[in-house]
Amino acid sequence: MPQRLSRRRLLGLDRSGPEPTQTRAGQPLRPFTIPNLICYVRLAAIPVFCAIAFDSGDGRDALASLIFLAIALGDLLDGFVARATGQYSRLGALLDPVVDRLTILAGAAVCWHFELLPRWAIALLALREVTTLALSYYGLKHGADIEITWVGRIAVFLIMGGIFWSMVLDWTIIRIGFSVGVILSIVATVLYVREARRHVQTSVQPSRSD
Repeated sequence: MPQRLSRRRLLGLDRSGPEPTQTRAGQPLRPFTIPNLICYVRLAAIPVFCAIAFDSGDGRDALASLIFLAIALGDLLDGFVARATGQYSRLGALLDPVVDRLTILAGAAVCWHFELLPRWAIALLALREVTTLALSYYGLKHGADIEITWVGRIAVFLIMGGIFWSMVLDWTIIRIGFSVGVILSIVATVLYVREARRHVQTSVQPSRSD
């Protein structure tokens, strides 16, 4: 009988313990789950957001801002639904971070075009996102799953929040928060690389001793 989820775990505040078995390498993709359907809607909404945002005069379009917010909050929603229903899947574990990366890159492109946020921070962010995708692909090929840390979660919160609020308000604190988020995201990438390297080295060592 499955163990009942605590409120903290259901809300994603308690991340202790291993990831669900259904999300690990070698498990079936299971594309047709409710969390994955939410992920597909998020993915489809990204080009809609871009079209509306780039068509605005200054990047501060109410509808585009709300669509971006819905895409960002959809990340929390599909995680909540997965925990509430137990509908975890390998495809969800792979697709969700990719949609997050594409969402951030789309928002960053709009902010770059209209100079809503510091361009140096946006350039660092774009480099980090592309690097993370490449490292994730390499890690997955070598059996190292993506392990999201609290540093990474805080970074994503500050980055997505900075992008959203920059399309609504012109406040210095928004630019500062976004820049801090970019720096934290780089720290999170370093932590991911260290953990992935440790995993790869551990998996290779037994074969060397044979």
